[in-house]
Amino acid sequence: MNAVKTSFSIKDLENLSGIKAHTIRIWERRYNLLEPDRSETNIRNYTLPDLQKLLNVVYLLDHDYKISKIAKNSSAEIASIVASIVENSKLGSNSNARNSFKIAMMNFDQKLFTKTYTDLLEHHSFREIFFQIFIPFLEEIGLLWQAGVVNPAHEHFISSLIKQKILLLIEHHDINEATTADKTFILFLPENEIHDLGLMYLNYEIVSHGYKSIYLGQSIPNESLKYLANNQTNANFVSYLTVKPSDISVTQFAHDFYKDIQNNEVSLFLLGRLVQNEETTNLPPNVQLIKTVEAFRALL
Repeated sequence: MNAVKTSFSIKDLENLSGIKAHTIRIWERRYNLLEPDRSETNIRNYTLPDLQKLLNVVYLLDHDYKISKIAKNSSAEIASIVASIVENSKLGSNSNARNSFKIAMMNFDQKLFTKTYTDLLEHHSFREIFFQIFIPFLEEIGLLWQAGVVNPAHEHFISSLIKQKILLLIEHHDINEATTADKTFILFLPENEIHDLGLMYLNYEIVSHGYKSIYLGQSIPNESLKYLANNQTNANFVSYLTVKPSDISVTQFAHDFYKDIQNNEVSLFLLGRLVQNEETTNLPPNVQLIKTVEAFRALL
């Protein structure tokens, strides 16, 4: 993994904070809000503390503070004001919650993440939090990662915390709710597919509906599924295709699946980014391409 990114351009700050570069320059001149280093060609270079300060400023602006008032405080004082608001508020808007998660990510602050999440749970279900806040937030972070603004360490940190919450909910259902016996769901990702957050959420939906699930996780060869296909009653396989398979079509992946497990009776549900534009005309009979998680939940 690359080293954690510690130097940012003004465009990076614009992308992460939502504040236009022109406005940032004005705040620097008028309020000395940030004091970036400059290259020999007068290009601004910002540090991680600069970015953290700007995110905190945006948070206060969202809570009706004036920039002229904010700028009178030191970075530590601004952070303290933000911490006080977070401590006493219930994060009424999705934008406030996403900004708190962004600050937690950039600071590697697990306590702030947990506080923000706990406050959200007082007013929203986990499904609402996942779809209205986590998914848009992760999509934004993914785009920033592709642009080189966010380091993989930040993305892995926040994704791991979200996964922890899903696992806790799954454990709760496993302990407190009996499973039904009419279906067994076997969840797996194809070889070299490591993006498992979507699959983990599907597992949560399955167990919360009372079904037995066998969660296999990342990078599972089809051959490894043959035993389960032939030894589990009413087996239903589920996979979430984000970046793999990249060398063949989803339709070919489905045909290869049945060829490898040698059992045409089991069902295969395929979700994820790669299924969105796939044709359904040449699929094996027991395959369903499901375009949304909501559609999958409706089948349970």
